[in-house]
Amino acid sequence: MVVTLVTAANLLIAFLISGIVIWILGEDPWFALKTMLYGAFGYDEGLGYTLYYSTNFIFTGLAFAIGFHCGLFNIGAEGQAYIGGLGVGLICLWLENWPLWLVFPLAVLVSIIFGGVWGAIPGYLKAKRGSHEVVTTIMFNFIASVIMVNLLSHVLRPPKEMSPESREFGERVWVPQMHEIFDWFGLEITQTPLNGTFIFALLCLLLVWRFIWYTRWGYELRTVGTNETAAVYAGISVSKNIIIAMVIGGGLAGFVGINEIMGSSHRLMLNFQAGIGFTGIAVSLIGRNHPLGILLAALLFGILYQGGAELSFEVQTIDRHMVVLIQGLVILFAGALENLFRPQIEQFVKRLSSVDS
Repeated sequence: MVVTLVTAANLLIAFLISGIVIWILGEDPWFALKTMLYGAFGYDEGLGYTLYYSTNFIFTGLAFAIGFHCGLFNIGAEGQAYIGGLGVGLICLWLENWPLWLVFPLAVLVSIIFGGVWGAIPGYLKAKRGSHEVVTTIMFNFIASVIMVNLLSHVLRPPKEMSPESREFGERVWVPQMHEIFDWFGLEITQTPLNGTFIFALLCLLLVWRFIWYTRWGYELRTVGTNETAAVYAGISVSKNIIIAMVIGGGLAGFVGINEIMGSSHRLMLNFQAGIGFTGIAVSLIGRNHPLGILLAALLFGILYQGGAELSFEVQTIDRHMVVLIQGLVILFAGALENLFRPQIEQFVKRLSSVDS
């Protein structure tokens, strides 16, 4: 209960300060809030975009949470998603004439391998050489960017094309978009980038929850994250679990490529993952590194992204930078300053409990 109240209080303060800033700009905060909420899920197109953004944040939020439970601060999801997407793009270019039911599991496997390897190297350096994962994952984010720029500019770019991107994949390997899935059942919704990967993301939430709290491997991973010394005395390999956590996290981040490349753009592009990996850190921290919390936090940031775009379109004095400010305040109070109001809330809960008893 305390954790829920702390998170709610932090979010409330963040939105109150955002409202004050909007009021200083000469706009009505209440109108701005209504515009954001309507833009996020007031109509089916807005809801589609909200869930589309949330899908990416679920993957990168889970990627960070896995490492956090093992005592790691993996900020390499940006690069891991990039390299995982490279694997997805290559398999789609190679097997574009194959049926989706064969290509999709192969794309999942390849994204796990590519993203997992990109996470495994910093994991190995941490486990065997003591290199700090924050430093190494930052470095690997930049290395991933350089690799992708060179591949898309000189190798994968079609002849006579100026844009640094691959050619479009064949339609057979496209993940069905949600409006197409609804059409199968005789229902009609507006076309958006939301696709079947959202369902896959929900499955990943369930699998990660099961893995962390209901398997021996998850128990070992959490033990290492809680107390390395106790883990060693219990016969648990610290280095093995560090590498495993980074591999799983990298694989989860790689799934961003499935949503973006197979489900939306249908081609390999530069910076398709821009900002998604770093936002996943905030999503995981706000969600307290629990799959259910990550789902709710991912939806929150999906609302901020889509609702913020609607707000900047409807209100002339509020541009995209104001939306970024709102997102930053949410991260500041719900992430960096998460314990700011905890003592007061704990006292309030204790008093409430004493009154009830």
